[in-house]
Amino acid sequence: MSLQNLWFTLIAVLWCGYFMLEGFDFGVGVLLQAVGRDERERGLMLRTIGPVWDGNEVWLLVAGGATFAAFPQWYATLFSGFYLALLLILVALIVRIAAIEYRNKETDPVWRRRWDWAHTISAALPALLWGVAFGNIVRGVPIDAAHNYTGSFFTLLNPYALLGGLTTLTVFTLHGAVFIALKTTGELRDRARKAVLLLGPGAAIFAVGFLVWTLVQASGGSRGHVAAAAVVAVIAAVSLLGGLAATWRDRDGWAFAGTAAAIVATAAALFLTLHPAVMPSTTSAAYSLTVTNASSSHYTLTVMSWVALAFTPIVLAYQTWTYWVFRARVNGDGKVSLPAARKSADKELPHRHQEGSAA
Repeated sequence: MSLQNLWFTLIAVLWCGYFMLEGFDFGVGVLLQAVGRDERERGLMLRTIGPVWDGNEVWLLVAGGATFAAFPQWYATLFSGFYLALLLILVALIVRIAAIEYRNKETDPVWRRRWDWAHTISAALPALLWGVAFGNIVRGVPIDAAHNYTGSFFTLLNPYALLGGLTTLTVFTLHGAVFIALKTTGELRDRARKAVLLLGPGAAIFAVGFLVWTLVQASGGSRGHVAAAAVVAVIAAVSLLGGLAATWRDRDGWAFAGTAAAIVATAAALFLTLHPAVMPSTTSAAYSLTVTNASSSHYTLTVMSWVALAFTPIVLAYQTWTYWVFRARVNGDGKVSLPAARKSADKELPHRHQEGSAA
């Protein structure tokens, strides 16, 4: 495997990890008002992502940095052409951070409610726009011979990309509902499970439609690894349906594994249909950016490879340790308990609920 293909694969892995991890963060934010009935429950929902949300965003920073270093021409064309869309995502991410951090600075319910609404909006916007952005990357955009984007903001709002946005928004929201069910107990958990079963059919329809359109588009354009992408797309669909079935059978851990696998497989399918291009041109195929003409020098990629080999295992080990330490469910009394069998949790639930009400 060439270094260009290696770094394309690593960047794809980083985006898959980001969407899988940050996806449930976005989902929790989107559902903050719908699943959380009062300020206390919304506070419990935020506690489920409190120890991990900032670590999940590191995947985005690394993916962006790796793209800049390994494929500078791709980075330049992408960020100049998608400037407004990416600026909206950046602003939303900043507002979301402020909402998480400032919410508990005051005990005033009005103050907290306003920040909760800011959190919901700033979580839904990136969840939608990331799908639109990657839909356009896979579909292709107008690029001239100098590799400059020649379209406008409204060029990005085409039917295929908008379907991609609806897919990421609904699937991330579903993923967040599954995560809430996995990390909470009592009425909040039951409400999250109902949200999963309510959102599931719509998310599945959007996801399957988007993947089918992607495969048809790739096969018609004679690019990408369509056969491999089709296999991965089937895995994504089966994983999503399996996650819904696990929720129905009251298996929260397997449900989360199913939605996580569906997100990773969907993102992988997109990158498979894209390669060896990194940003196809709809003006002329000769103007497309590829792993060859958009990459850095061999020396740069070699140095980056050694750095990644040294530090990636450390980062993965640390994040795995973080999730293990904070693997407990958040109870109605604001405390945590290690995951246990559903039968055992049901026995303890009334007592915990009474304590939470008294508090």
